[in-house]
Amino acid sequence: MTPEPDDPAGGREQRLSAVFASGRRSFSFEFFPPKDDAGERQLWTTIRQLEPLEPTFVSVTYGAGGSTRDRTVRITERIAEETTLRPVAHLTCVGHDIAELRGVVGQYADAGVRDVLALRGDPSEGPGSPWQPHPGGLDRAVQLVSLVKSLGDFDVGVAAFPEKHPEAADLEADAQFLVDKAQAGADYAVTQLFFRAEDYLRLVDRVRVLGCELPIVPGIMPITSLTQVQRFATLSGSQVPPEVVDRLSPYADDPRALRSAGVELAIEMCDRLLGQGAPGLHYYTLNRSTATREIHAGLGVHA
Repeated sequence: MTPEPDDPAGGREQRLSAVFASGRRSFSFEFFPPKDDAGERQLWTTIRQLEPLEPTFVSVTYGAGGSTRDRTVRITERIAEETTLRPVAHLTCVGHDIAELRGVVGQYADAGVRDVLALRGDPSEGPGSPWQPHPGGLDRAVQLVSLVKSLGDFDVGVAAFPEKHPEAADLEADAQFLVDKAQAGADYAVTQLFFRAEDYLRLVDRVRVLGCELPIVPGIMPITSLTQVQRFATLSGSQVPPEVVDRLSPYADDPRALRSAGVELAIEMCDRLLGQGAPGLHYYTLNRSTATREIHAGLGVHA
């Protein structure tokens, strides 16, 4: 199945909520704030390589515990000011009281950024440690959605978890959390990375059974290193399925072949997701463009 490219005429002028409501597929790229100047130069090389693909939006993550807030805000502002891309600003509850959260939203708005991805975030001590809200802050993503919506005319995205959030009691409770965020005003959701199409499709089914039509965009991480992607999966509370490991393990000593097989695997899964109604794709790029562009081209999407 060949996905339709996004309509360039929509650009930044058309709201993301309108893009999803129109039924036109979204495709987007996620970056993380680099730790140093060399990493930032690499990021901007990647941004310029991906810009001609005219994605629906791009996003820049917060570091663990909100540790990269200043760099995240600065990069997001620069994308808004210096490129044709629509930046979606990440915002987490971690390490901020409500006044600080309001201030960050104000910074984004001053830069012309009207799209926010509202996340609770990982505990300050890292994934797996007990969650403790900041004194004077917020405890749940649903509260952050409500706050952002109260501060202006923002489109707000939220996270979704095909294999459930690590702290959710079960899959049904996790689906209800997503519905709660939609009822608080979320316009769309982007999933954590996953490697079985069935996990995404079942999540959508659980949410639809609850009467919620929130667009849920699958998050895709190309596998270019099995060790690396297993580490990221663990951090996000997901897992690399045995069948994926079995398929890629024969190439463990041949990085080029493993990367090629990983791209092929991603194309197969993305093709199935789009064929079964996913509203688009969100690529976790790891600040590199090559694998993402290859997957995109393999699906028949061209600038």
